[in-house]
Amino acid sequence: MESTILAALWAAGTPLTPGQVQQTIATELARTTVTTILSRLYEKGSVTRSRAGRGFAYTPTEDAAGLTARRMHSELRKEQDRSTVLARFVSQLTDEDEKLLRDLLDGDTR
Repeated sequence: MESTILAALWAAGTPLTPGQVQQTIATELARTTVTTILSRLYEKGSVTRSRAGRGFAYTPTEDAAGLTARRMHSELRKEQDRSTVLARFVSQLTDEDEKLLRDLLDGDTR
């Protein structure tokens, strides 16, 4: 549900209240459930919030690519043997992704 709510916020391009998020997503979540999910995303640092009447309006702190990168870093930090984790990750890359990664590591950001 977090990814659905974040997608709604990214698509909006403007801060949304829980009620606005609820109207935007194509599920039948209660507004209180949307509010709970937004509060958890706020605690994780995935969204910021600003006062909107008696409640809050929420804005994502980063785009989808940034969120994915943060999740990858989070998973890597959990492991003692980072070398093995990275080696296995790289071994599973497609040839195209491996080339892209090499280019990025060499400073070629095109």
